[in-house]
Amino acid sequence: MTKLRVAITGAAGNLGGLLAKKMKEQDVHLNLLIHNKGVDENLRDQANISIFSIDLANVDSLHNALKDVDVVIHFAGVLFKAHPEKFLPKTNTLYFNNLLEVAVQQKIRRVILISFPHVEGESTPQNPAQGSLDGKPESAHALTRLEEEKLLFQHAQTHNIEAVSLRVGMVYGKGILMIDAAQWFARYHLLGVWRKPTQIHLISKIDFVDTCISAIEKPNIKGIYHIGDEGIQSLQIFLDTITTYKGNAKPWRMPVWMILLAARCFEFYSWLTGSKSPLTVDFVKIGMVSYYGDTSRMRQELLPTLKYKTFENGLELF
Repeated sequence: MTKLRVAITGAAGNLGGLLAKKMKEQDVHLNLLIHNKGVDENLRDQANISIFSIDLANVDSLHNALKDVDVVIHFAGVLFKAHPEKFLPKTNTLYFNNLLEVAVQQKIRRVILISFPHVEGESTPQNPAQGSLDGKPESAHALTRLEEEKLLFQHAQTHNIEAVSLRVGMVYGKGILMIDAAQWFARYHLLGVWRKPTQIHLISKIDFVDTCISAIEKPNIKGIYHIGDEGIQSLQIFLDTITTYKGNAKPWRMPVWMILLAARCFEFYSWLTGSKSPLTVDFVKIGMVSYYGDTSRMRQELLPTLKYKTFENGLELF
């Protein structure tokens, strides 16, 4: 029997790399698609792994990487860069459309997009996101990701593709860039958060990866799935808990204007030096919106049992 061949875009990144490390032990062949960054050394020189340097802006660079592939899971994107509202319409929607066009030509069976519940606008545990494509989010990150979802399902209607969107809340655990950055700032008493409670939907990095594998391998998977655990908490409580667990300072409660000023300073320095910006105005804009998804489809079809039902159960992952 021919091995399932899976292509992971953004395989050198945070979440794509986590998935690749877990899947390399399975009876599948992985095509790891990277750009300007090498994969982890544990993923090199593996019999069941092929590594392709691609550029999503260049359609010609994608054909060999997607040849004979059964499933594509798309993580690739540009983050931590100044003024995302200027480049995201290109790096999200245009580049993803290039990927879809080649996927159609290569007759790929399933395309999975990693998305997030923010695309529906504000949602809460009392009024969770349900899987709509009619949202009107404010941030550039959410707006362009919603456009990606629409492109995906439009292609599914006109071509023989199983289209899957995994709308993921915040993934937590050591090694997750935003979590590690928060701990670094807290270590030096520099972490701040706005005062108004923001409801967030969490999932451990272990359960997230297992959900992705189910979405890749299980038959008859298509449509929108909200991915999250059973906990209900605010961003403020989450940050208070994980920072003190590691012996760091709780985040300061700060006025929004002060956080926006810090974001503008980070963006200016990023623009000036070409370095990464750990905080942007658009990050603040999307971060202040509560988000929580209805995970009933995830429970029924992808991952009935979580290893970590709440982030308090998963503190060992930090």
